[in-house]
Amino acid sequence: MERNIIKNAGLVIFDFDGTLYEDTDHFVYYSEQLKRQLPEDVQPLFTKEYEKIVSGEHVVTIGKVYDVVHDYVLKLDSVQSTVLKAWTWKGKELEADLIQRLYPQSLNFDLDTMIAIGDGWWLPTVCAKHFGLQDTQSAYVQTKNFMATDQFHLSKITGLREALIHLKEKKDIVLMTNSQKDNVQRILQNIDLQDIFENIITEANKPRDTTKHFLDFLQKFNIRPEKGLSIGDNYINDIAPAINIGMQTVYIDLYESDYPEYNGRRVKSISELIKEMSSL
Repeated sequence: MERNIIKNAGLVIFDFDGTLYEDTDHFVYYSEQLKRQLPEDVQPLFTKEYEKIVSGEHVVTIGKVYDVVHDYVLKLDSVQSTVLKAWTWKGKELEADLIQRLYPQSLNFDLDTMIAIGDGWWLPTVCAKHFGLQDTQSAYVQTKNFMATDQFHLSKITGLREALIHLKEKKDIVLMTNSQKDNVQRILQNIDLQDIFENIITEANKPRDTTKHFLDFLQKFNIRPEKGLSIGDNYINDIAPAINIGMQTVYIDLYESDYPEYNGRRVKSISELIKEMSSL
């Protein structure tokens, strides 16, 4: 039996999307909004490529990076952010000397030219970028707004509310997300997790500001890094920054992503942690 990593923590920092709710229907809606912004003759091509990505038949997978400028898909050393392998969009592997010329140093990620494919949101985004769509943010905002309406139904994870209430009686807990405040509050209400988190960081600008937020919370609650725990489904946003400052991690790996170097706790759903949170 694995050790109770939550029991040993003093501070637990939760991601939101893909962590406290696990539905994926919104990715379909999002991909449709992106497709509608593409020229009509390109839309069927987008659909075909995105279906291949989702089914695992494409070089684009969670855990890789997409170089928009060169239209290349990259595999990185997730600690050093250096490129180990690279492929064309069609899956042809690049020669090592070309990789060295193009990517001689550690990469810096952004939302436009060098995209870290950290979770399911980025799969349709990258596909749309491949077909020339520059503005993906408007479709993302439209999707998040739709998710916060009564027309969209998110599944409540059985026992999660009770487990979190019990956990916060024993530990300091924090919610940290890139989502906007109004959407977060509405979605928390929809999944019956309202009024649980007293400390919520929205529009957190992860991964760029993840480490700063982690260090601020460790200081605020007077917790040593090894007693801090980050739980999330985006390795680059939630897991790697925590490891780099000595925190513990639980990676929610719904897609069985390509991070072979990760030797921390790995689960497919936060529901696997409910018993641990409830038994403290």
